[in-house]
Amino acid sequence: MAPVVSDISKETDHCKKQSITLEKSFFLANGHLVLSDVPVNISTSPASTGCFVGFDANEAKSRHVMPVGKLQNIKFMSIFRFKVWWTTHWTGTNGGDLEHETQILVLDKSDSGRPYVLLLPLLEGPFRASLQPGKDDHIDVCVESGSTKVLESCFQTVVYMQSGDDPFELIKEGIKVARSHLGTFKLLEEKSPPGIVDKFGWCTWDAFYLNVHPQGVMEGVQGLVDGGCPPGLVLIDDGWQSISHDEDPIASEGTNRTAAGEQMPCRLTKFEENYKFRDYESPEQLSGRNKGMGAFVRDLKENFKSVDYVYVWHALCGYWGGVRPNVSGLPESKVVPPKLSPGLAMTMEDLAVDKIVNNGVGLVPPEQVEQMYEGLHSHLASVGIDGVKVDVIHLLEMLCEEYGGRVELAKAYYKALTSSVMKHFKGNGVIASMEHCNDFMFLGTQAIALGRVGDDFWCTDPSGDPNGTFWLQGCHMVHCAYNSLWMGNFIQPDWDMFQSTHPCAEFHAASRAISGGPIYVSDSVGQHNFQLLKSLVLPDGSILRCNYYALPSRDCLFENPLHDGKTMLKIWNLNKYTGVLGAFNCQGGGWNREVRRNTSASKYSHAVTALISTNDIEWKNGKTSISIEQVDVFAMYMFRERKLVLLRSTESLEISLEPFNFELITVSPVITLASKRVNFAPIGLVNMLNSGGAIRSLVYDDDANSVQIGVKGTGEMRAFASVEPRACLINEEQVAFVYQENMVMIQVPWLNDSGISVIKYMF
Repeated sequence: MAPVVSDISKETDHCKKQSITLEKSFFLANGHLVLSDVPVNISTSPASTGCFVGFDANEAKSRHVMPVGKLQNIKFMSIFRFKVWWTTHWTGTNGGDLEHETQILVLDKSDSGRPYVLLLPLLEGPFRASLQPGKDDHIDVCVESGSTKVLESCFQTVVYMQSGDDPFELIKEGIKVARSHLGTFKLLEEKSPPGIVDKFGWCTWDAFYLNVHPQGVMEGVQGLVDGGCPPGLVLIDDGWQSISHDEDPIASEGTNRTAAGEQMPCRLTKFEENYKFRDYESPEQLSGRNKGMGAFVRDLKENFKSVDYVYVWHALCGYWGGVRPNVSGLPESKVVPPKLSPGLAMTMEDLAVDKIVNNGVGLVPPEQVEQMYEGLHSHLASVGIDGVKVDVIHLLEMLCEEYGGRVELAKAYYKALTSSVMKHFKGNGVIASMEHCNDFMFLGTQAIALGRVGDDFWCTDPSGDPNGTFWLQGCHMVHCAYNSLWMGNFIQPDWDMFQSTHPCAEFHAASRAISGGPIYVSDSVGQHNFQLLKSLVLPDGSILRCNYYALPSRDCLFENPLHDGKTMLKIWNLNKYTGVLGAFNCQGGGWNREVRRNTSASKYSHAVTALISTNDIEWKNGKTSISIEQVDVFAMYMFRERKLVLLRSTESLEISLEPFNFELITVSPVITLASKRVNFAPIGLVNMLNSGGAIRSLVYDDDANSVQIGVKGTGEMRAFASVEPRACLINEEQVAFVYQENMVMIQVPWLNDSGISVIKYMF
């Protein structure tokens, strides 16, 4: 549809330091009421620009639920655990609207001057805190050790509160305070994600599930290479390990456990790969190892030069069901029956949880867990594996009764995991998965710098709803976008794989393109949409990754883009020289608190209209900010409409989208060349979903009346120019161009191994 431009006035927010005070029975933020009816046993202590909150209880217990104060008629956004493993976004206006297992809570600001307010549950000693709904709209803090043997009655720092005028900076600052206070983790900005984030990847899961085998992996990579999308990462998912049920012979290696869910009660029986990979024989008669996983990995990298990284999957406890007891060559283990806390009992029913609870977990005791990771990782490193996807992470809290509680058990496991990763996988060769809880964020991210931020990509609804093929994709977008507000401070957000032939594949691809994280697919062998993949992947297997991680726009934070029938999900990110906005209609299903699960909400699945503005991009909040102080006009290029619109910072653009449709808008500041009054803004390679990500260098030369741009990739380069250039050059050679509708269009070839071409526009 044609864009509608309207004038808006929008304030510029700066994160001002605000005070949180407890006066009588009221929590105040900058003098404004936040929580009322605060019990007398609630205490505060100053910290940075906010305060820690604690309480005294009448008796020492392993689990306390304590009201902190009453929340009424203030909009909030929160992140809560809807599954044991996964969190998502939730909104409301009163304390009773909260969900159990809330990991972070942000209250909206008011027109009268009340700032945004952050409530961040923390760890204290062997206890861990979360928020939940209380009686009469109270917010309750739940503080639990996970072990009836670990008791306490007095707490001083179980919640951190802070206020500010910028919600993005407020969350960042709050987690920095937690970093300083706890000293148990590192911020993402202190670490480097693994190199896989800049490579296109292929994961074997949806292609093979548990039946993955070497020949199939080779054929899968060959198909992608032949189609012009060579992967830089191959992730061998579940199905390579030696496993068995307790009643199976150890030598069975899981050969009879390949149906969905059948593997979950299985336990690890050896560190080495199962027979499928162990029996691989290299057709290349090379010196050295010619059989087994090592030969396979070597051949994979030799045959396909784009493959720089081969990762494999394993669970935190070795396998879904842990380590099988009394197996030679493995550390000792004990089958522990998992126990769900009252908070976890409120989460969505889950096949993995059911299987694990019914069959127990073969837990290696904390004093020996280093042996488990050393045995597993040293073998993997010796056969050429570059990193691991560690899954089924948030399991320890259900197993900790005899091990000092959830915090102490987690500390032991994460310390051992971190040490092993530092030794064998360059300190960062990990994708964390099924890790959505503050135990992991506060204790497990000393080295780990990359992690999944959403539930799995579900091709179809596992509960059988045929419409789930569509509405579950909207849920996935919302999980990833909002979870990144919290998790992105600890780990680089990974939006998970998808399939390029799925009915919503382009919807997914658009979000991955601007997510700032890795891009990988789980296509079946030979089943690819190469036209779509080539809008993500360059000929050398690299991708055009944003400089930051995608987050929801400010006007979406306190709205419900899944089932309110009106809110469009808008996400923003920053490239080196341009911003990018993604607009997604995700309406149609999500969390249903009455039935405690995600369900369809088809009555809300209809066209949605939203306003797009240059102010939707948080220009100062990226890894490196883009200065727009002297910029009044922006070039807005719409990927799907292939249309350019000039927009002032005080104007907005109206767009409408049908369900599960999207638009990507590259937003480029318009700069004026002083000597000839030429207005110019680079757009990028418009055949790529993240068009602006192709721009690697940008130099304005007023004296020469020229603009020089370094571009990575191949395809159609577009730029806005108020006048037609007199000439265009690529690598100092004059080339043809088209000037139409104030856009300069140039075809850029792939000229060298670096893929970088230097384009000069002469005016």
